[in-house]
Amino acid sequence: MDGKMLARLGAVVFVAVAITATAIEMSRKEEPTESWATSRPNTAPSAPLRDELFRCQALGEAGPRDAACLRAWAENRNRFLAPGARPAERLPDAPPVPHPSSDAAVPAQPAPVWPPAETR
Repeated sequence: MDGKMLARLGAVVFVAVAITATAIEMSRKEEPTESWATSRPNTAPSAPLRDELFRCQALGEAGPRDAACLRAWAENRNRFLAPGARPAERLPDAPPVPHPSSDAAVPAQPAPVWPPAETR
């Protein structure tokens, strides 16, 4: 079998696979897509701050002009950024990193600089 015949056979197989994949995709039924707002799970207990933040998100550009949204955003920032804030949703702190012991080898002088000063 020469190279030309092998290339033609490869092209025919490729076209056959492409037509089969297209036929399978076109025969599928279209499922209605859910919007992001309706796909949120409603299993969590209702939290007034969270509900207000979702309402402000839905407002879009009008959110920054709404006084209630500004209060909700400020309260949400304070939950995380206020000194000593420990929100319930925060991950636990990592264990403390051990400090190097005082008897660890500490270099007495800095590493030499290359090239040496006298050759500059």
